[in-house]
Amino acid sequence: MEIWINPACSKCRSALSLLDAEGAEYTVRRYLEDVPSEDEIRGVLDRLNLEPWDITRTGEAEAEELGLKEWARDAGSRERWISALARHPKLIQRPIITAEDGTAVVARTDEAVRDALSR
Repeated sequence: MEIWINPACSKCRSALSLLDAEGAEYTVRRYLEDVPSEDEIRGVLDRLNLEPWDITRTGEAEAEELGLKEWARDAGSRERWISALARHPKLIQRPIITAEDGTAVVARTDEAVRDALSR
């Protein structure tokens, strides 16, 4: 499994601690440094079964600057959102764990981390 993290994020550190406590094997991706491509974001969205606006941190300053709260949330706007996430990775919700079974979870709670571990 792989976990996308921002080391400054307490939810990310908590998820890593739980993964370590459970003895999980995983790869860390510091997604602010190793920025996911648009294709990688599409792949994770498919695994999450979510849309890009579902994993966008709309409270960030960059989101305000882009006016994301005003963007349409429909099929026609999907690529625009994905492009914004690739250009501004800070807007991606974290942490995201890609599970062994090909799914993924936004692991902001211990329950979500355990869910990923059980897959």
